[in-house]
Amino acid sequence: MKRKGILVVVSGFSGAGKGTLMKNLIKTYDNYALSISMTTRQPRDGEQEGREYFFVSKEAFEEKAGQDGLIEYACYCGNYYGTPKEYVETQLGMGKDVILEIEIQGALKIKKKFPSALLLFVMPPSAEQLKKRLAGRGTETQEVIEKRLHRAVEEAKGIGSYDYIVVNDDLEMCTRELHSIIRAAHSAVARNEEWIENMRQELDVLVKGEK
Repeated sequence: MKRKGILVVVSGFSGAGKGTLMKNLIKTYDNYALSISMTTRQPRDGEQEGREYFFVSKEAFEEKAGQDGLIEYACYCGNYYGTPKEYVETQLGMGKDVILEIEIQGALKIKKKFPSALLLFVMPPSAEQLKKRLAGRGTETQEVIEKRLHRAVEEAKGIGSYDYIVVNDDLEMCTRELHSIIRAAHSAVARNEEWIENMRQELDVLVKGEK
């Protein structure tokens, strides 16, 4: 049986450390492909085109969306974010588990289009720790930090739509937990219907042959 890749959607509050967690997962384990999102926001210090994001203009983004070149897209804090379709489909076909690090609006759209997608939500140990992490970045103004915290209040209402939560307190421990959840998801009955049906047919042939 050829192993098919799983579409893994990872969301979390801004400042929960999901980006660092995803990079550590890719570095630690094989067979993962991290999808690179397209966005209209400006690059932060140290970010590179084609590594963290594909940075494009609003006009270029809307053109891509109009050509059905994105699996999903949404507006977050005044900027567009979207998932290019071609890369994801190619990696899944190769048997890779594709990680999509996207916000909650996009995640719920993915779940509608791909019911077999695995949805994970990364959380900080506490709300106070979240605020400290946002302030500790040193990349955002106080106004932006407050905006992200208010956004987190709204996002928290949608966590119930996810399959699992992962509390990011210790990076290495959280990485192992995330990997274990994804490995276990490969054995879910809903993701192995074709293999199960083949087994049923083989058993029928075997039993009939013994009569």
